[in-house]
Amino acid sequence: MSVQCLFGVMRVRMGRLSSTLCLTFLVMAKVAFGVPPKKSINVPFGRNYFPTWAFDHIKYLNGGSEVHLVLDKYTGTGFQSKGSYLFGHFSMHIKMVAGDSAGTVTAFYLSSQNSEHDEIDFEFLGNRTGQPYILQTNVFTGGTGNREQRINLWFDPSKDYHSYSVLWNMYQIVFFVDDVPIRVFKNSKDIGVKFPFNQPMKIYSSLWNADDWATRGGLEKTNWEKAPFVASYRGFHVDGCEVSVNAKFCETQGKRWWDQKEFQDLDANQYKRLKWVRKRYTIYNYCTDRVRFPVPPPECHRDRDI
Repeated sequence: MSVQCLFGVMRVRMGRLSSTLCLTFLVMAKVAFGVPPKKSINVPFGRNYFPTWAFDHIKYLNGGSEVHLVLDKYTGTGFQSKGSYLFGHFSMHIKMVAGDSAGTVTAFYLSSQNSEHDEIDFEFLGNRTGQPYILQTNVFTGGTGNREQRINLWFDPSKDYHSYSVLWNMYQIVFFVDDVPIRVFKNSKDIGVKFPFNQPMKIYSSLWNADDWATRGGLEKTNWEKAPFVASYRGFHVDGCEVSVNAKFCETQGKRWWDQKEFQDLDANQYKRLKWVRKRYTIYNYCTDRVRFPVPPPECHRDRDI
């Protein structure tokens, strides 16, 4: 007879499959296919965040469980986390500006506070109606960035909420869209590449006008007749090691879920999904830009970007 051990399409043909063997297959599958980051818990905006500028351009709905950022011709707006963090999983559910969003940028990022700062960026670049959003990611270490990657998304991010998250530990930084890894930045200190590990970061988000560069290099300007532009947010849970802004290490380093072995690298299935994103949706990758970088930066091989 045919028995299916309830995991993907794993099937075993045999006369009898014991529950013990089925459990073994499940454990093996978990190792082989890895574990996605823990699901975030929806909490009100005010538990972990506060507005930082243009307070009247932030609208609170449903007791603060949903927030709208508003951009008009006078100003955009933004918010930041109350705490600073060294490592963790940081996620946000966002519904992007709908319609003609050219010239606008919706940003969700982590950043430290000094001149040689570390930073982990999601930037969503608006476009004309009918043209796809562009998601730009970047990583700054020791004040140096220039690691831009750009992709088109495989859905319209203005139609519904989607999850955008960063997993940051001592081994890697992974950018996720709805649990699909779209980028990896490995710890490559051993080959001379700086990695964020001792500068606590706060979490920021903002909606602002950047029509000098955001859409087609600044050729497409913001159409203010379409204002106000609105980006919607929910799911304000933070799962990180909270520390003082001057801390150099996390006291629970090595003991949190994101430190464990299954989160120290992507598994084969996650790399397969990452390859799918790169093959079908990547429109720019600094690692393959031979005008800017005649010799690929050293981290590109380890991150499997080339």
